[in-house]
Amino acid sequence: MEVLEEERFELPLSSASEAELDTVVGYTEDIALDSEFGVLQKNFMNKYYQEFEGREENKLSYTPIFNDYLSLAEKYIERHLLGWIPEFNMAAFTTALKPHKDEMAVNIFDRLLTFTDFLAFKEMFLDYRAEKEGQGLDLRSGLVVTSLYKTCSVPAMQNNLQH
Repeated sequence: MEVLEEERFELPLSSASEAELDTVVGYTEDIALDSEFGVLQKNFMNKYYQEFEGREENKLSYTPIFNDYLSLAEKYIERHLLGWIPEFNMAAFTTALKPHKDEMAVNIFDRLLTFTDFLAFKEMFLDYRAEKEGQGLDLRSGLVVTSLYKTCSVPAMQNNLQH
């Protein structure tokens, strides 16, 4: 009788912290996509969007707005996460989040990035301003489809009758 060697699979030490991060990201995605948070964010942008301009140089007034947004968003998210994860730490979470950028859905990561990245925050405001001022991409008129084939001026059936 042949004795089979037992295979052992050991998880790397970081897998527990990655599983924890995945859990927090999942909860955070739920919160960030929640309509209540969307209203909170939209009200904040309505209050300040006219302050932001598309120039490369940033105004000094952006800093307190960014800090207010950080405080508002972090408190909202932290309050909800602490209900699910009592030992949650926002600073540790935001630090752990950045290296996993490529593993997350783009729209969620972009939204979460506005909590820590000033340029993403500014871009969010510039997009919002363009939309409010009617300068955003308007897809309401639909798409125009152009055939790659030349059409004959005489329908094929009439063409056959002429021969």
